[in-house]
Amino acid sequence: MVFRRSKHNPILTRRDIPNIPPHFTDVTSVFNPGAVKRGDRYLLLLRVQSRGRETSLLRAESRNGVKFNVSARPVELHGLENEEHKIYHVYDPRITAIEDEFFITLAVDTNVGCRMGIARTADFESFQFVGVVPDVDTRNAVLFPERIDGWYVRLDRPNTEYSSFGPPTGLEIAIAISEDLVKWEPRGTVMRGRIHYWDELIGSGPPPVKTREGWLHIYHGVATHFGAANIYQIGVVLLDLEDPSKVVARGRNNVLEPREQYELVGQVSNVVFPTGLIVERYDDDGFAKMDSDVLLYYGAADTCVCLATSTVRELVDACGE
Repeated sequence: MVFRRSKHNPILTRRDIPNIPPHFTDVTSVFNPGAVKRGDRYLLLLRVQSRGRETSLLRAESRNGVKFNVSARPVELHGLENEEHKIYHVYDPRITAIEDEFFITLAVDTNVGCRMGIARTADFESFQFVGVVPDVDTRNAVLFPERIDGWYVRLDRPNTEYSSFGPPTGLEIAIAISEDLVKWEPRGTVMRGRIHYWDELIGSGPPPVKTREGWLHIYHGVATHFGAANIYQIGVVLLDLEDPSKVVARGRNNVLEPREQYELVGQVSNVVFPTGLIVERYDDDGFAKMDSDVLLYYGAADTCVCLATSTVRELVDACGE
């Protein structure tokens, strides 16, 4: 495997979440974290689920990227109360640093379907909710870490596939641009799932990473053609630096798949789900160094948080395999 699992996995379980009445007591799960490094501190935004299947976000901080201290204060998204639709859950945060701020893309379950939400923060103490994309049922939205030709750019997974036994899902990753993070202009499909193979259904993982070879993007793929279960796996793709709607190279094989007990058994079996990525070193021009270590934080079986490591070079090379 291109990614190597931490010997400390799972690095966060429900037992690491403090009791926070009335929000949490003896929680059910913690998974799918957003990740960022600020100075010498590693920071996660955790998706935490109560026994009533209510979802909140909690912060966790670490000095070494492995052992985290979890905050006893849930994240408050100021302005969320002003949204016109009824909101049930806000979850699966992805964190992108753009200039001097951090932007968090979120899945928002509402009475009219799943929407993309965006929040912003400068210090991870106060969070302002920017808004939701009102008319698009979508999930797995991520922002690029810089404006491209003056535009904010996002990837997301439109929910266009419906079944009788679950929420809508999608077959492709799409791209859109915006001037203000609220009004978005669709720019088409970046890539589609490969039917009969490991990534039939797909969606973005963490935000893309700028390398000299292209935008390195980690995504999840779902193999649906097994009779008993869907299998969530992780893959890599390179997108063109100037026009990220164009695929430069896409890995044929997954780079991580469920194999360990904590990935095979849980709330949703057979799941490795990537949402947080930290690249340790960049050059003076803002490109990830090819020999830099990469830390991937992922949800395992929708139950716990795990860590896997690799290098930029290994991931870029995997795009051409």
